[in-house]
Amino acid sequence: MMNRRILLVAGAATLVTAGAARAQLYPTVEEVLFDPEIPVIGNPKGDVTIAEFFDYQCPYCKRGHPDLLDVVREDGNVRLVMKDWPIFGEPSVHAASLVLAAGPDYEAVHNALMVTPGRLTKDEVDETLSTAGHDPEKLLSNFRKDRQRIEGILSRNMDQANAFGFKGTPAFLFNTKIHYGALDRHAILVAISEARGQPGRQKTL
Repeated sequence: MMNRRILLVAGAATLVTAGAARAQLYPTVEEVLFDPEIPVIGNPKGDVTIAEFFDYQCPYCKRGHPDLLDVVREDGNVRLVMKDWPIFGEPSVHAASLVLAAGPDYEAVHNALMVTPGRLTKDEVDETLSTAGHDPEKLLSNFRKDRQRIEGILSRNMDQANAFGFKGTPAFLFNTKIHYGALDRHAILVAISEARGQPGRQKTL
């Protein structure tokens, strides 16, 4: 098991001492992977944690989402931490705010937007959710009641992504190792295996 008190170095996934990391304002493992307010899909007690920084308008996030969910469900021992990082403007912020306001329905509302083809307007976000059986007005009302908490989540995710030097979505951490860009099923399986201390065989794709 990883030591949650050890800190992550931005952009390198190299572990450094707590004192040095604090001096440079790097986030801790606890802050990134075990924030109790961040939604978790899969096994909340899994032995591997994947954190995905994503945007609901990112086509690469959406393209890889089915493989990621399939692997998490088939494995049965993976925590998938969803780090909403809305970097494509107001529709992305709107989408993330509504989904984070869904409470126990988070996964279903999240998945409804992840099956859309690409860029979305705010109206398209609302229409997509409504078509999938989720009331956007109720979600917006929930957001307004819980605005401070939700905006705090988005702010922390943004700060962490900036600390790691992420240039875009998706970006992943498998335990404490950073992976940039989209991952297919094979790459996800290899990364999980490596996170368990069982290096997988690399394959040229």
